[in-house]
Amino acid sequence: MLFTLAQTVSPFLAQADPSAETSPDAPADGAAPGADPAPGDVVRDLTGEAKQDALNAWEGLMQGDLAASWPLIEKYVLPLGLAILILVGTFIAAKVVSRMAGNAIRRAKVDETLSRFFAKLVFYAVVVFGVLAAMNTVGLQVTGFAAILASVGFAIGMAMSGTLANFAAGVMLLIFRPFRVGDVISAAGVTAKVNAIELFTTTFDTFDNRRFIVPNAKIFDDVIENITHHGQRRVDVNVGVEYSADLDKTREVLSAAAESLKDKMIEGEGRGFQVYLLDLGDSSVNWVVRFWTNAADFWPVKEQLTRAVKMHLDEAGLGIPFPQMDVHLDGKLDG
Repeated sequence: MLFTLAQTVSPFLAQADPSAETSPDAPADGAAPGADPAPGDVVRDLTGEAKQDALNAWEGLMQGDLAASWPLIEKYVLPLGLAILILVGTFIAAKVVSRMAGNAIRRAKVDETLSRFFAKLVFYAVVVFGVLAAMNTVGLQVTGFAAILASVGFAIGMAMSGTLANFAAGVMLLIFRPFRVGDVISAAGVTAKVNAIELFTTTFDTFDNRRFIVPNAKIFDDVIENITHHGQRRVDVNVGVEYSADLDKTREVLSAAAESLKDKMIEGEGRGFQVYLLDLGDSSVNWVVRFWTNAADFWPVKEQLTRAVKMHLDEAGLGIPFPQMDVHLDGKLDG
């Protein structure tokens, strides 16, 4: 069966005349002696050598000499298998080294944002070195294709200009750190908690458990509001009171409402609570109650303060009027 297969394939291999192949040591046509071969010449030399090895292997198999196929296995099959093993080992090693680097940074008490970013950089760096090692194993000399790689790199760079901008923005976000993992921010039309800052994107988790993935360039080019940057926040509750209400009594009632949440209040200069008369509206006298509390308690305190304001006004008999308009008609109606 092996002899029949060799007879079937050998006519196709015989079309490649071994005497017509270019010697690897001979310079290409038109090339100066001693000059570096062009990438196309290198490819032709490798192809001719592979054809010659394949032809020798098939001729040996036709004559029953299995050892004749060993040069083909030694030059191509074994390096290819080794390259595959290097790639598989590279991805495994990249994950392990990346995890170790991230854990080492965390033990150094560096924030989670920087540790994740550095772990990603280590992962990609190991992968790049592994791919180059695999290419070298199969005989692909990267330096010999410098011109081709430069052209391809330029084309890829033009096509990935947006991606490179996202990468640069990610680096700037890590350098200036306007926010960190765990902060609640508002940027690029998203208000949510920062889950991770990646090389090209930032992921957010909203309060209703939705995941947003936003390109870093959009975030860095937009106004960033870090809602949880400070540990203290001010709660504002606006309320309108009827015009017939006494101003001093209204201030007293609203102050009592704020003091009812004194256990949630932060004391100190510029803190505590304030009751201000804002303006005279169309149908009400408008007030605002400002109350300082911990940022983590902002929303519960806002609800509790709104409830306290409503209950204290009701107990004092001070109404919160609906919007209304008085219309006065002058003259007599016809008919």
